[in-house]
Amino acid sequence: MLPRKPWKQAVRALSVLLLTAAATLAPTAAAQADTAPSRGWNDFTCKPSAAHPRPVVLVHGTFGNSVDNWLGLAPYLVNRDYCVFSLDYGQLPGVPFFHGLGPIDKSAGQLDAYVDRVLASTGAAEVDLVGHSQGGMMPRHYLKFLGGAAKVNALVGIAPDNHGTTLNGLTRLLPYFPGAEDLIGTHTPALADQIAGSAFLTRLNAGGDTVPGVRYTVIATKYDEVVTPYQSGWLSGPDVTNVLLQDRCALDLSEHVAIGTVDRIVFHEVNNALDPAHATPTTCLSVVG
Repeated sequence: MLPRKPWKQAVRALSVLLLTAAATLAPTAAAQADTAPSRGWNDFTCKPSAAHPRPVVLVHGTFGNSVDNWLGLAPYLVNRDYCVFSLDYGQLPGVPFFHGLGPIDKSAGQLDAYVDRVLASTGAAEVDLVGHSQGGMMPRHYLKFLGGAAKVNALVGIAPDNHGTTLNGLTRLLPYFPGAEDLIGTHTPALADQIAGSAFLTRLNAGGDTVPGVRYTVIATKYDEVVTPYQSGWLSGPDVTNVLLQDRCALDLSEHVAIGTVDRIVFHEVNNALDPAHATPTTCLSVVG
């Protein structure tokens, strides 16, 4: 294969630099432009507005937590007058900060209890869920098996592993290392649950990906190095929208972590999914929106 022409490499690098600079400057510009009241998230006195009548519950990913995963998206949504909440789930004894490691079916039970708390506090009839990585997949267990479909209007998954991951083929090597799968399953059950073909995912996806009454949006990046192949995040069924980030902005190089934590182009697409009646086109310029 011929090497890439130097000028093409320079243009690509310059595009990335410009997007990075815009992303750094955008929060200040957006803060000046927003007229919605400035509040923090996890404010249990928040009452949903007529424009955004459903609270948004943010569901972090594996090794994440209720704060660090959402330092970008939570303020973005709060500044657009949403009531925003986030929970910690999947904690292991003696492991601080890094959550989402416990059995995923048990984590879904924690989400169930948290949604009930948010609904009771806000007086809303339903919530919208936005999750990153495992946090975009785990709520599907809640919707399908724990009665969550009656309490949820929409699920937005950012780089979710709905059909598991091969970690670029590394999981296929586990059978060649005796005891490795048992070790992972014993000490970090959520990791075992997320391997493509696991018993958890087989049960979750049996009979279809979706349940009636819930709108689903999946936002994926082709540069995902954790959920592999990235297409394993796609869902099939009614009321499903699958979005490839690079179809919105070909210059966006966000990988698995960046797509859920700092990418304002993704944030714009999330806002569209939460409020489709007022959606506006998502482009590379959405980084300054």
